Amino acid sequence: MKNKNYGILNLKSIDNIIQSKRFEMFNILKKNINETKINSLLDIGTTEENELKSSNFFVNKFAHIKEKKSISDQNIKDSIFSKILKKSITTDFQNEEIEDFKSDLVISSATIEHVGSYENQLKMITNIAALSKKYFFITTPNRFFPIDFHTKLPLIHMFPKSLHRKILLVLGLKDFAKEENLNLLDKTTINKLIKDQQNIKFEIKIFNVKLFGLTSNLLIFGEKKIT
Repeated sequence: MKNKNYGILNLKSIDNIIQSKRFEMFNILKKNINETKINSLLDIGTTEENELKSSNFFVNKFAHIKEKKSISDQNIKDSIFSKILKKSITTDFQNEEIEDFKSDLVISSATIEHVGSYENQLKMITNIAALSKKYFFITTPNRFFPIDFHTKLPLIHMFPKSLHRKILLVLGLKDFAKEENLNLLDKTTINKLIKDQQNIKFEIKIFNVKLFGLTSNLLIFGEKKIT
């Protein structure tokens, strides 16, 4: 892959930053789970891209977990997965699908900002909770970090979303201007998403990951309540 320039950063430097932040997030996850109780892992939003070091990072870090599954709307052919379901996480799931893909640990990395509207993001968390036996872990970039690592541009993503999308259109970034492709989250919105969940039987924590002293990523961690 060519080392092209995007905005004020190039693709290689961005991938290195993302990789280092994911190491931090992985360590947070490991501190909050009991690995001896995890026999199965489900990855939500698996990417078919496999050239970047940060791609499918968490799945690869849990190499010791033998049973791995994937739910993604991309064409996933990776042999590490014993089961693959090509489906959007924001759609309705049949009971058979839930039972077939339910796992001890469900991970979704940098996907929730790409599923579209607030309602879709709400549905995504609901579905992840239904698919999780013990833990779930969702990561997303923080909207109020000064650089958007999708467009590689500074500051404009912190404007009201309608204005941000108009600017992206002017800059020729029409795909990122669409809500269904990019709908960045901040901590206030995540707290509202959690509050609006119905009958979710998980204890939920939100973690901040810092870069240059500012929150670059947000982590939603859920642990199933003992009843």
